[in-house]
Amino acid sequence: MTLRPYQQETVAAVQNGWREFSKQLVVAPTGSGKTIMFSALAKRNLPSKTLILAHRDELIDQAIDKLHLATGIYAQKEKAEFAASLSAEVVVASVQTMARRLDKWPADHFGLVIADEAHHALADQWQTVLKHFDGEANVLGVTATPDRGDKKNLGRYFEAVAAEVTMLDLIRAGYLCPMMVETIPLQLDITDCRKTAGDFNPEDLGHALEPYLEQIANILAEVVPFRKTLAFLPLIATSQKFVGFCKAAGLHAVHVDGLSPDRSEILGGFGAGNYDLCANSALLLEGFDDPSIDCIVMLRPTQSRPLYAQAIGRGTRIAPGKRNLLILDFLWQSRKHALIRPAHLVAETAELAEAMTDETEKAAGTSQEEFDLLDLLSEAKAKREANLRAQLEKAAKKKGSRVDAMEFCFFLGAGELADYEPTFSWESKPASPKQLESLERAGIDLETVKDRGHASKLMDLIVTRGNAGLATFKQIRILEKLGYPNARTASRTAANAFLDARLPKRKAA
Repeated sequence: MTLRPYQQETVAAVQNGWREFSKQLVVAPTGSGKTIMFSALAKRNLPSKTLILAHRDELIDQAIDKLHLATGIYAQKEKAEFAASLSAEVVVASVQTMARRLDKWPADHFGLVIADEAHHALADQWQTVLKHFDGEANVLGVTATPDRGDKKNLGRYFEAVAAEVTMLDLIRAGYLCPMMVETIPLQLDITDCRKTAGDFNPEDLGHALEPYLEQIANILAEVVPFRKTLAFLPLIATSQKFVGFCKAAGLHAVHVDGLSPDRSEILGGFGAGNYDLCANSALLLEGFDDPSIDCIVMLRPTQSRPLYAQAIGRGTRIAPGKRNLLILDFLWQSRKHALIRPAHLVAETAELAEAMTDETEKAAGTSQEEFDLLDLLSEAKAKREANLRAQLEKAAKKKGSRVDAMEFCFFLGAGELADYEPTFSWESKPASPKQLESLERAGIDLETVKDRGHASKLMDLIVTRGNAGLATFKQIRILEKLGYPNARTASRTAANAFLDARLPKRKAA
């Protein structure tokens, strides 16, 4: 199987990263082909052996199937009644089973350990297994979490993010479908819902949601015709009641859960287009792929970005005839806790997500009901960057020839670095003398460089532009003063030629 360009880059980045870090993360959204990428790494790890850890049957079987499809390797399963051989090149294991059978596996048996859905990796059972092997093996965590806070938590175990592929990248490249959001002007009060294990208590959510189920079903009957809709609810019982109301509203709806005796038939019928809507509690968050799903109804409010991203990710894949994914977003009222909303899937910061969400809420129930998430993000970033630029311009008048690191980033089209914060312990260390020397040559005020991680991001920006043959920051500033058109996208060669002609006594930048 031929890897996509970003998959090739990710695999190369992980392999290069092993030179410095033995515990790395790859962050990539649902639909990016995470299993394909770590399958390629398992093949390149041969003749050393690989362990792939997962926590659900669907993920284990999916990893075995895709590994063989992508590489031709037949992995063996270590789970319940299945026992893998010590001679197996690749073992795919349930983390629960592996924790009970660690005596079978020497600590130096595997050269590579892959933690699928790595946002679970800090749990005690995962840590027991990982720490058994990580003294001898490289560990790769793979997760779709889009949140800086989640990555920072994972930084308690992992040492670096080897590569990060964003949902934004894949939508723009055409590997994931565009996402539209429509805010439904139905206010659902969950203020009194308690929290259990870091998120809203499902029982409380079910009780809070129940009075609105019929009204929601009636709204959906108007909004989702001709779309294949997947709905998530807090409880099995709530999902069952909701489906009853959906049927009464005229929708061909079905409920499915882990105890459904005809689960495969239900999902097969849904895949074949026999139902308008399939409702579930948490069954279909992981290990379920139906690319033709083009509407997600998230009736399970959450503070967990991984959970929200998993739910929405069921509809982000591309499929023949599919134009986009519609996310229906309700007005959850909660004075105590901030909720994850569609904007959090693409916004780099909570501030940007809030600005985008405000825009969709203003239009709820009006003629402009659907918004493209990428358009919303672009508009929110443009407004924010305009404000920051104005502040930087004032500050620049008080400084000399050196430029603020934030202004440097905005100038080169990398405004997201304005929100940089360290994630891993090495990033918090002071910038190295070599980094500072390079950044000073680039014209950056060293007092505005926060730490080693910040310096590394700035250096990456400089190197990326250099590899692309683009003009340097210093060149661009002079070009713009001299009226050169589109100076920020000029090549370094063109910049030097223009400046040599206009300023013959200068030295090439």
